[in-house]
Amino acid sequence: MLYKKASFLVLAAMLLLASACKTDKPDVPETPVTPKLYKAPAFSADSAYTYIERQVAFGPRLPNTEGHKACRKWLVEQLKGYGLDVIEQNFQPVTYTGSTLNATNIIGRYNPDARKRIVLAAHWDTRHIADSPLSTERQSEPILGADDAGSGVGVLLELARQLKANPIEAQHLGIDIIFFDAEDYGQSGGSETTYCLGSQHWSKNPHVSNYKANYGILLDMVGAGGARFTKEQVSMRYAPELMNKVWKMANSMGHGNHFVDVPTGPLVDDHYFVNTIAGIPMIDIINRPTGTDTGFGEHWHTHGDDMDIINRGTLKAVGQVVTAVVYREASGSF
Repeated sequence: MLYKKASFLVLAAMLLLASACKTDKPDVPETPVTPKLYKAPAFSADSAYTYIERQVAFGPRLPNTEGHKACRKWLVEQLKGYGLDVIEQNFQPVTYTGSTLNATNIIGRYNPDARKRIVLAAHWDTRHIADSPLSTERQSEPILGADDAGSGVGVLLELARQLKANPIEAQHLGIDIIFFDAEDYGQSGGSETTYCLGSQHWSKNPHVSNYKANYGILLDMVGAGGARFTKEQVSMRYAPELMNKVWKMANSMGHGNHFVDVPTGPLVDDHYFVNTIAGIPMIDIINRPTGTDTGFGEHWHTHGDDMDIINRGTLKAVGQVVTAVVYREASGSF
């Protein structure tokens, strides 16, 4: 996630350059399909909570550590167990510190042969240092990242479980669940491109050639109590229709206390690179509370980002909204 607020002027220049460099892609005619009405299943917040708890039990999921390796194996097993075709995209980025990471983007493909596709993403690594200005505790040590990484992954694992129990036919929709790695190893106050190394790599090297998806949704820090999801500017620049539809639907479902109709400044998060490099319109569902100096929760990049932060009510709201998007999209009613 953006582990820092990007400078508005710097990011605005990046947005203009990226949009100037993009080229239009020819439309590919869609094959007619027989419509089918799918009912969105109930999202289990308890299940998502357990998935987060399991990730945290591995300790910090920092590349080049045993906890990272163990969690990678577990995530792959979970996705395969729910019937997804899994690709492990290994890459070795060099960080701002000069170190080389053994990193892996994990891609779970649901209905891999489907032409109509959407992307649902989160990052699964955790921050290598606890460098929030709101805390001085053990700043040189990596954090557990229950919310900052664990929450988005937990929601998407529960969705994968629901897809197995409530299948969608390939003619109606394919879904790529992507867990980006090395998102959080950026330099605080440094270049924006030091962050989101996994999404940068995937956007330049998608898991299949000529990859196309209608749109994407990124989940980042979606588990804290009282989370406030705003209309972030990068999302609104590249995918305004999608963001407005999701927020309108969330409000109609009774989740307007979380999905607020409030614009906030641009963030360099994984969605930025998916939008500007891969050319896939993607929005970011990310907690932007009021009243903090960082623009994120007080637990952000601190050792307070543990299971005590995670709230089942927030998980339920986000999970049920994303689940509804998926099943309505498959029904042709989103």
